[in-house]
Amino acid sequence: MVELPNCPNCHSQYTYEDGSLLICPECSHEWTLEGENQQNEDKIIKDANGNILIDGDSITVVKDLKVKGTSLVVKIGTKVKNIRLVDGDHDIDCKIDGFGEMKLKSEFVKKA
Repeated sequence: MVELPNCPNCHSQYTYEDGSLLICPECSHEWTLEGENQQNEDKIIKDANGNILIDGDSITVVKDLKVKGTSLVVKIGTKVKNIRLVDGDHDIDCKIDGFGEMKLKSEFVKKA
């Protein structure tokens, strides 16, 4: 008998397999083993130099970035404090003085 993992949502031990999906009968959560392993690897976000970023870090912009929809430019060397990491194309959610709320890609910043 194959040993199936507990549900990552409610930790129930009564999970079962349905094709390529694993299903929890208690909370109806569905997942795949490959997807779970990929999510754990995807959560590591690195800056332009390869340093691992975490919530609350301070960063510096390494390239002039045009702000979409305006004529404003975030200049190289702009420092940003207290970042939040998010899922999606733009990894970093932050507030930049003079610009307000922004989303940045981690490839254009370095850890300060």
